[in-house]
Amino acid sequence: MEVGSWKGSGLPSRPPQLPSLVTGPSLDTARAHMLALGPQRLLAQDEEGDTFLHLFAARGLRWAAYAAAEVLQKYRHLDIREHKGKTPLLVAAAANQPLIVEDLLNLGAEPNATDHQGRSVLHVAATYGLPGVLSAVINSGVRVDLEARDFEGLTPLHTAILALNVAMVSPDPCPRVLSIQARDRLSCVQMLLHMGADHTSQEIKSNKTVLHLAVQAANTILVQLLLELPQGDLRAFVNMKAHGNTALHMAAALPPGPHQEAIVRHLLAAGADPALRNLENEQPIHLLRPGPGPEGVSIE
Repeated sequence: MEVGSWKGSGLPSRPPQLPSLVTGPSLDTARAHMLALGPQRLLAQDEEGDTFLHLFAARGLRWAAYAAAEVLQKYRHLDIREHKGKTPLLVAAAANQPLIVEDLLNLGAEPNATDHQGRSVLHVAATYGLPGVLSAVINSGVRVDLEARDFEGLTPLHTAILALNVAMVSPDPCPRVLSIQARDRLSCVQMLLHMGADHTSQEIKSNKTVLHLAVQAANTILVQLLLELPQGDLRAFVNMKAHGNTALHMAAALPPGPHQEAIVRHLLAAGADPALRNLENEQPIHLLRPGPGPEGVSIE
């Protein structure tokens, strides 16, 4: 049979259950098992579109996944999709299997493949806070689209910021100890920035930058991190508008308290312009709410 000549017609509608023999201790053993299974069984999909490779990737069976991927690569089906549009690479990423992610990329899996929600491997890692998956992408040396947008108009960096905001909801504006989940999601933000993600990009629905998203969530740690990035024009970044509102407008509208005070202070120190007006002709000071203290927040 010639490479690439196999067709999917006439195959069983689903691959059988995972045979126990695929859990062998070495790649050579796994290759022998894949040879025994044959290409038709390896290329067959079940009612949810999963192949053996999808199942191996989801369960972290590295050598079985590698050997199966070699077969699918030979027949040009390495990026075959299951019912939600996930390629084996995306399944491996969602299952937090960095070694399999790196293997699949090295074997030629499409690094910018997306699922039915437009999410790439970077979006998946950002959503679930999986720094190991991002490390695998980096280690593979493949070129990935850091500015790819999912169907919500979000880049991987936007996604990572939103995920971190959820993990850092806390009454303490500057917690000394972050949860494991928050640390992992913060690592993803830092790694995406290190990879070259554009911190000035604006999400499509409301034109917010990552700074707007961080301020809106009163995420003091993240605001400080973004303002300390090496960038050409910090003042221009700080004063970017999202539907007319700067980050300082959003900070002024936060509930009074230590979160708001710290964020306003950081923004002003970074060059936020308190004289800028939004679409309602309001300056940030007009959005301040009465605070619990005798003086409240000063914006000047």
